[in-house]
Amino acid sequence: MKPMKIRIIGAGPAGLYFAGLMKQLNPAHDIQIHERGPRHATWGFGVVFSDRALEFLRADDEALYQYLTPHMQTWPNLTIVHNDTRLPITGNGFASIGRLELLTLLFAHVEKLGVQLHFESEIGSLKHPALAGADLIVAANGAFSWVRSENEARFGTTTDWRPNKFIWYGTSQVFDSLSLTFRETGHGVFCAHHYRYSPTMSTFLVELEEATWKRAGFDALDPQATIAHCERVFAKDLGGHPILSNNSHWRNFPAIWNERWSFDNVVLMGDALRTAHFSIGSGTRLAMEDAVALFKAFREHDGDVPLALQTYQTLRMPPMKKIWDAANVSIRWYERMDELVGTLNPVEFAYSYMTRTGRVNHDQMRKRDPDLVAAYEKMHPEAFR
Repeated sequence: MKPMKIRIIGAGPAGLYFAGLMKQLNPAHDIQIHERGPRHATWGFGVVFSDRALEFLRADDEALYQYLTPHMQTWPNLTIVHNDTRLPITGNGFASIGRLELLTLLFAHVEKLGVQLHFESEIGSLKHPALAGADLIVAANGAFSWVRSENEARFGTTTDWRPNKFIWYGTSQVFDSLSLTFRETGHGVFCAHHYRYSPTMSTFLVELEEATWKRAGFDALDPQATIAHCERVFAKDLGGHPILSNNSHWRNFPAIWNERWSFDNVVLMGDALRTAHFSIGSGTRLAMEDAVALFKAFREHDGDVPLALQTYQTLRMPPMKKIWDAANVSIRWYERMDELVGTLNPVEFAYSYMTRTGRVNHDQMRKRDPDLVAAYEKMHPEAFR
């Protein structure tokens, strides 16, 4: 493959991983990444991978897998908390890492290969001088990508803003597994998605139905009062540890899809391409799989940009859409959580959660957690005669 001039907008997992793969393929590639933020700052707290996601990474890049995994926290089970009832669900391994730590490791990885990183480098137009003469421009600049938003007609973009409210916090409370905690309050159900990502820190994301959010008066509370309210609701789970903010604010989730993934020499990857709800823990996995797919397309077509971009979408679309569809089913399950917590007992609720997307059926659940399935079947014998 002849040397290519590649410019990447956004230094997240998708852009960094693609840069590293292409540089390994041909060290003569001129690859530069422009990131508008500073090197040592990032939103959020930790990111999580399922065991299956890590196996995908291992299959595609054993060296990177071995480089990253020693820095990860791991655990074998998932825990669902229905008010004060805890149900550990077996057969659901996960690993997590701080988002900044993951990015820092990837920064070092690509810089060692010779990729140039430019931080606090704002690229606001495809006509920017930094992009001039590029053979390929990769828009890996997140869910609110200006490249996508300024070219929605060309990409065929749709954005579906979902009604639930969520806020991304952290805490110094260290949890022993990925946990989904649902607590009924006088205003409605509060859900916390929480897991440790370092020996001393955990992600603690709070999600509410819109009506619950309004009844709780969050639209009128300042950041400290918002934290205090959430600390009261989850006092039993936090064990006296504080909730910590990192520019945390209430958001709605945008379910983004693009019918066309590229035009000319411009291509989307990661959250700029599509968003997958955090409840399935696949955003970072999808971003890195995008990078692998685009890299393989260029390798297959020896750097032919139009053919590679066409192949990228053709081959990547089917597996990616399966996860995206499942994520959107999961979104809607959470949008009914007040009803579900109120009408299902803890075992029924946990079973509903585990089978909510349709990707795990009854037989598969029996293999994962025979005790949970046995308890569920005992409650509903008529369904399994």
